[in-house]
Amino acid sequence: MTARLLLSAAMMTLALAAPALAQAPAPAAPAAPAPALTTPADGILARVQGVEIRQADLDAAEEDIGGQATAQMSPEQKRDYLLSFVIDLTLAAKAAEQRNVQNGPDFARKLTYYRNKLLVETLLNDETRTRVTEAEMRKIYDEQRARITPEEEVRARHILVETEDEAKALIAQIRGGANFETIAREKSKDPGGQRNGGDLGFFTKAQMVPEFAEAAFAMQPGQLSTAPVKSQFGWHIIKVEERRQREIPSFEQVRGQIEDFLTRRVQADLVQRLRSEAQVQRFVAPLQPQAPAPGAAPATPRP
Repeated sequence: MTARLLLSAAMMTLALAAPALAQAPAPAAPAAPAPALTTPADGILARVQGVEIRQADLDAAEEDIGGQATAQMSPEQKRDYLLSFVIDLTLAAKAAEQRNVQNGPDFARKLTYYRNKLLVETLLNDETRTRVTEAEMRKIYDEQRARITPEEEVRARHILVETEDEAKALIAQIRGGANFETIAREKSKDPGGQRNGGDLGFFTKAQMVPEFAEAAFAMQPGQLSTAPVKSQFGWHIIKVEERRQREIPSFEQVRGQIEDFLTRRVQADLVQRLRSEAQVQRFVAPLQPQAPAPGAAPATPRP
């Protein structure tokens, strides 16, 4: 097991132990209130063999190991946990230096790699902060909203059965006064229909198989299909509950998706620009896309 894995295992052990310690039974006497979380005036939280540890070091450690390890801790527990981790990390690093591991054959190359990685992460974060702005996100939202064509939605219930004769018999029962939802729970072979009385919620025409969609969108609220509708799944009895124009999500509803999209685009643009402006000599030819095997379906394009 590598040193990094050992450290990760130790961190996880501490992270799991901390909440358990926090939940230990309180003593009989009233516990004194926890001291306020303060930082020494000089900003130094610890000194390890002459190395000063500050809050910025704890922040870097938390970013590296992830917030999940400390998510359930109080601010005091989290700082104590991170400070202990950075102290141990510093001690181990000092011990490594004393053994001259930094003079090993691979150390310098790995150090260069991780330095470059950190530089790139910082550059991309800076580029994101500069270009992923509220105004740019709202601009994208407005552009996409202008392209959306109003689309009708229908909310319907259905009962799915194996045969046309069974479907016709159930239609007759419903027209005779039987409750649609009750029959759906008792007779429908659609598991969803059994749970919620056949309610499919709102859907657009494109979201359903053509035969079902054509029938449902030709009906009005409260109307029951006059005849069973056949699809690849069986025979459907349809009852339309509501019709409406599909609502366009608000900016706040899709803000996170727009931010993710814009972040990826901004970072991809930066990398592409750097490639176009640089002189790169590649001595191994890039792999060419392989043609699909005869009869294979084309890959589904991703947005």
